[in-house]
Amino acid sequence: VGIWVNKNFETDYLRIHYSSLTTPTRYLDVNIKLTQPENQGSKEKRDILIKEQQVLNFNRDLYVCKRIFATAADKTKIPISMVHLKSIYDNGVTPKPTFLYGYGSYGICIDPGFHKMILPYLDRGMIYCIAHVRGGGEMGRYWYEEQGKYLNKRNTFSDFIACAEHLIDNGITTPDLLACEGRSAGGLLIGATINMRPDLFKVAVAGVPFVDVMNTMCDPSIPLTTGEWEEWGNPNEHKYHDYMLSYSPYDNVREQDYPNILITAGLHDPRVAYWEPAKWASKLRAMKTDDNEVVTKFDLSSGHFSASDRYKYIREKSFDQAYVLDKLGLKDAESVSKL
Repeated sequence: VGIWVNKNFETDYLRIHYSSLTTPTRYLDVNIKLTQPENQGSKEKRDILIKEQQVLNFNRDLYVCKRIFATAADKTKIPISMVHLKSIYDNGVTPKPTFLYGYGSYGICIDPGFHKMILPYLDRGMIYCIAHVRGGGEMGRYWYEEQGKYLNKRNTFSDFIACAEHLIDNGITTPDLLACEGRSAGGLLIGATINMRPDLFKVAVAGVPFVDVMNTMCDPSIPLTTGEWEEWGNPNEHKYHDYMLSYSPYDNVREQDYPNILITAGLHDPRVAYWEPAKWASKLRAMKTDDNEVVTKFDLSSGHFSASDRYKYIREKSFDQAYVLDKLGLKDAESVSKL
């Protein structure tokens, strides 16, 4: 929910926009007068729908969303937003293919709003989850300032691991049916997580991932580096240097089994230089002990936010989703929108 633009100053209406994991974005005018206690019994309509986002072949009655909580190592409750088809448990409660998304940096909230790009997952029987880990702002500034940055940054990764363990331990999914994704600083989350607990996931997607933390943060000639010290710490200070080195994905790749990994990057990315994911992919291929894939896809015309062309962006997302569906054994699954 958020306040939207209403350029008419002399009005009794507050314009808001609202969406959920099952509700496309709606714009409504709320009559403020009717929210007052003395007007509670009025028969006049308080909320007036102005417009709703149109989504082709979407029926909200087919889906259900909920919020559950995982327990972190320090007993903190970590919210998880979840959405799936109502019908996936019609034939019994069994583990389902599941997708876990996370970010957890800069105090940014990953709101559980409507996103039509996840429908290809849902319509093939997957469960889509958002892990609201510390480092984001979903639970207030404390969630970020005191619990998710500087010398508490590892909470972000342990929270994501706790969310994955919760989904597995409660029979929602299994490691062979669990995918994860993060982009940019969320790619750091994915990189750190699969170094710590690669056994939890079948496939991981890291988009424009910030994975070479030490080399980047130690080079003040890179335009964004010194500003980023406010998030991660200044590695010229001993306490921050050693702490950052303890979780930097590139520096902690080791000889162990890893899940299938898809890494995407853009040649013209000014935030995460393309050589970071390139180096990371090369080191993973050299050191991992399994036969799983490390696929890299570098776009020679894109920046940090993928393609700006609407149709090219859809093609890029389709590639990512096709890779996940293939690794989870769903590439031939029929979409309910076609049934």
